[in-house]
Formats: sequence, C-alpha cells, structure tokens
Amino acid sequence: MSARRSAQRGFTLVEAMVALVVLAVGMLGIAGLYVTTLRSGGGAIFRMQAVNLASDMADRIRANRTANLAYLGAAANNNCYGAGAVDCTPAQMAANDLLVWQGQVTAILPAGVTAINVVPVVGSATLYAYTVSVSWTETSGGVLNYTLNFQI
Repeated sequence: MSARRSAQRGFTLVEAMVALVVLAVGMLGIAGLYVTTLRSGGGAIFRMQAVNLASDMADRIRANRTANLAYLGAAANNNCYGAGAVDCTPAQMAANDLLVWQGQVTAILPAGVTAINVVPVVGSATLYAYTVSVSWTETSGGVLNYTLNFQI
C-alpha cells in the first residue's frame, strides 16, 4: 500500500496546473469577445447617429420646402433661430440649417463629412429629389457612409 501512495503523489498538482491553463485560455477568450463587442457597439452607435443626423436634415428641408436649390449653397450663420432670431428668407434659412447640421455632424461623428445634392425631378416643375449623405471614420479606420434619398 505504501508503494501505491508514493506513485500517486503529485498527481493533483498536475491536475490543478492543467485546470489553471484551461481557465486562463477561457478568460482570454472572454476578454477578446468583450473587446469585439465594445467595438461593434461603438460602430452601431455611430451608424444610429448618422441615420438620425441625415433624418434631421431631411426634416429641416421639409420644413423649408421653398428653398429647394439653396441647400446646394454654402453654410452661413444667419441668426435664423434661437435667442434674438431675425426673420430669414428661405435661402438664408437653408444656409443656416446647413451650418447647424454640419456642426452637429462634426461634433457627433469622428471625421464626419456631409454632402447634399438637389436636382429637379424630370417632368415636374415643383418636385425636387434630395440626396443627403453623411460619412465618418470607424474606430477600425474604415470610412462608412449613410445616404438618404427623398423627394419633395
């Protein structure tokens, strides 16, 4: 019986070391999954913000229907709303909308870039087709783009 005891001595130490290695590998896998989840979650937030920002500009355009091609112009601070706002023409409101919207995009999205295209709809004297685009750089370095098309 004493010969059997000496042959089994140290076996539990090997089991404990193997269990520790298996546990360490599992914990590394969980940490990697957590990092991937954080990256994906951040990307999803940026995509959601881009959709909201493009929709916000579309709502601004719908509220200022008579500006039409003025949304192709340069952004300008015309003091069209807020404290001490003055009455603005549709073109001035469009320039003010562009300034506010571009400021929001650059503040919310990393390396955010905006673009708006307006073209008259063929065969209609009053309809215009709008394309609102928002681009940004993901944390992985890739550039993503969201485009919203609509007609008024």
